[in-house]
Amino acid sequence: MSDGPIRIRSWEEFKRLVNEKNPNSIVFILEQNGFSPNKELTTLKLIMLHDKRYYMFYDFPKGDTLRETGIPFRKDKKGIPNLDEAEVKAFLKKQFPTLEIYSFWTA
Repeated sequence: MSDGPIRIRSWEEFKRLVNEKNPNSIVFILEQNGFSPNKELTTLKLIMLHDKRYYMFYDFPKGDTLRETGIPFRKDKKGIPNLDEAEVKAFLKKQFPTLEIYSFWTA
């Protein structure tokens, strides 16, 4: 097996791999993928490191939530939907109570 990232396509598969590989931590990134006057396109990127490989999962918007995890968007004072970092961290901690959860921006 060569070093390098592996993209995981479903939330259920990512959860299964986390439980199987049992990493010490997961890192999440709230990525801004574009901006228009009406909405901001924010995605969630999760990264797990195990045995010199990065396992990455992306969750994309669908309506007022993320498609796979169901994490809701919150509107800021300008009405632009975004993800709340503390809420994402709390969601992940609930899903993976034994792991350390780090935000890329605050790690």
